[in-house]
Amino acid sequence: MRYIVTIIWAVLITFVLSYVLSSMAGASFDMVSTLVMAAIFSVIVFVLGDGLLRDSKE
Repeated sequence: MRYIVTIIWAVLITFVLSYVLSSMAGASFDMVSTLVMAAIFSVIVFVLGDGLLRDSKE
């Protein structure tokens, strides 16, 4: 469940960010590159959350 919610939030935030930045630049909105950025963002969040930022219980 945690991974699904992370993917949904990553897609939503990336879509909003991409839409705003492309409209400010006067460029067209590209959905494929936005989905690629969301996938990369999700993987980074997974790696940080599960690997690098895990609390040690020693």
